[in-house]
Amino acid sequence: MALIVQKYGGTSVADIERINNVAKRVKATRDEGHQVVVVVSARSGVTNALVTRAKTLNSKPDEREMDLLLSVGEQETIALTTIALHALGVPAVSRTGAQAGIRTDYSHTKARILDIHGGDIPEHIRNNTVVIVAGFQGISTEGQITTLGRGGSDLSAIALAKVLQADLCQIYTDVEGVFSADPRIVHDAQKIDAICTEEMHELASVGFKVMQARAVELAGKYNVPFEVRSSFNNNPGTLVKADIPGMEDVLVRGVAVAKNQTKITAKELPDVPGVATVLFKALEDVMVDMIIQNTGAEGRANLTFTVAKEDASKAHAKVTEALEVLGSGTAEITGDVAKVSVVGLGMQSHAGVAARFFEALSQANVNIDMITTSEIKISVAIDPTQTNDAVQAVHNAFNLNESPHVQ
Repeated sequence: MALIVQKYGGTSVADIERINNVAKRVKATRDEGHQVVVVVSARSGVTNALVTRAKTLNSKPDEREMDLLLSVGEQETIALTTIALHALGVPAVSRTGAQAGIRTDYSHTKARILDIHGGDIPEHIRNNTVVIVAGFQGISTEGQITTLGRGGSDLSAIALAKVLQADLCQIYTDVEGVFSADPRIVHDAQKIDAICTEEMHELASVGFKVMQARAVELAGKYNVPFEVRSSFNNNPGTLVKADIPGMEDVLVRGVAVAKNQTKITAKELPDVPGVATVLFKALEDVMVDMIIQNTGAEGRANLTFTVAKEDASKAHAKVTEALEVLGSGTAEITGDVAKVSVVGLGMQSHAGVAARFFEALSQANVNIDMITTSEIKISVAIDPTQTNDAVQAVHNAFNLNESPHVQ
């Protein structure tokens, strides 16, 4: 007998038919003799609909009220899933994030988990009752409902698997696993059977939508292996864990793309120490990605950085305020970009990756706007209209269409 935590995303519970399918899958796991804890997301489209309704009333709704509103989506799903299990004769109970003891800080809409005590979940596990937990949400130390940011149900599942000492964590989604690129862009993308947590974290952080980056980071920190697989078939998925045999032999594991990036440029800055400190202190609550600084003439400099498109107006306003403190400079939103990245642990011990990457883009007539690197990642900002051509060219250049990858 094993204790298994299963997470089902929004597309897996999108309607009554799919919720029934999830209930049947959970029952089958239980019938095999396993204990099961299930984490569910809001039904596909529900969260976006709630956000739209709120912004129809107020273009800048209060974040505390948004957390209260958005938590409703997962609460609907846990109740419906539990009801479906009851219809199959399976003992089950639903629990909100607060009832599951998921304690967070007070950062509304992007709270971080502080601890999980599990509430009465261990007792129900001992009684062989299936527990259905609302993902994406918790409760702050002040007793306020909080949410964990987009993809937060992944984080809930990984954290619960760690605290409950689960034998297995399964992340069910609408794809069969992790692929070498987005199959919607690259039709010959290959499913990856196993990938190390470090590579998966980099891929998630630069655009892979299969998993929330924070969830993968948590899995790596606490050594929680998990499997990404489809809720629509029984095919094996992708195993993600700390060590994969031969993981450094693969030069590049995958090509990721993020299309929702916007550039902001601060111009005519004083070219003196401390200016960047002032700017980025003002941006402490905004996720800044790529950064480039150019030294201009007469002791002036320009600094360009990228943020998610949804944060562009907020970031621009904060930079403008910071420039007023500095007493010089102007800020402007200078256009949308797409970020294309290659990731692979083998990059640490193999030369020539950057050359092959840039050559592939050049041959596809794709111009590079910005570049950032890490030990196992290279990212470039490009014109969004060239995204698909760029991803396909890079995927081909590293032979990722072959299985196993021959690079």
